[in-house]
Amino acid sequence: MIPAPFDYVAPTTVEEALGALVDAGDEAKVIAGGQSLMPVLRMRLNAPSLVIDLGRIESLRGVRDDGDGLHIGAMTTYQTLLDDASVHEHLLLLTKATETIADPQIRHRGTIGGALAHADPAGDLGAAALALEASFTIQGRSSRRTVPADEFFRGLFETAVGEDELLTGIRFPKRTGWGAHYEKFVRVSHQWSIVAVAATVLADGGTIREARVGLTNMGDRPLRATSVEQALVGQSATEAAVRRAAESAAEGTNPPSDLNGDAEYRRSIAPVLTRRAVLAAAGS
Repeated sequence: MIPAPFDYVAPTTVEEALGALVDAGDEAKVIAGGQSLMPVLRMRLNAPSLVIDLGRIESLRGVRDDGDGLHIGAMTTYQTLLDDASVHEHLLLLTKATETIADPQIRHRGTIGGALAHADPAGDLGAAALALEASFTIQGRSSRRTVPADEFFRGLFETAVGEDELLTGIRFPKRTGWGAHYEKFVRVSHQWSIVAVAATVLADGGTIREARVGLTNMGDRPLRATSVEQALVGQSATEAAVRRAAESAAEGTNPPSDLNGDAEYRRSIAPVLTRRAVLAAAGS
């Protein structure tokens, strides 16, 4: 289908973008890489009067090392993350999750901020952001605030970003030396995750000292498997020990039922994927 007619602006600063957003109110939509919004417009599931393209705002691009963390601009593409040595060294889980997203063409267009602001519970970066304990910089016309990952995702396609605000960047504390793995279960290549598990582990001499585990598509937002994290601490990175810890992965979740599988099916495979992800992250 062809999108409904709309006006288009491409500001070069955040301030200009916010001005256009405030002026247009709820009639505006913001486009980053466009990988999520364009299909919606083509199917006429949304018909904004104005589309605000962030693609010319250079200040929203790139990876910056601020000492004990990495700040990533919202308009930084997936491929930029994969090509950045500091991301691979300090945020290996982010690299692992990004590698599974779609195909090279989409990875060169899609952006980290666009994906996280879209907040699709089947998207692959939300669980990684949770597990890495990221914080989100949200800017309005007269204020700027920082929101931790566990408060950013509010529900299905809903975040802490207000209608008159923009997500401008994401800061990740460094996890240097932590192992990581993203275990993604799909039926066909390039599909959205049916279920996926993001795991990052700090192991010493075969013993797990710390662990962070995020779940994809096990609710209306990305989730932390805190019971698994707690059960892993002090355990040997062995098949048996990790299997026991992973048994609680689906506790407290509310996964969807769809053509790819019902809720009970997703609950049954989440512990299996968690075990695989943790073992791979621990280097076993």
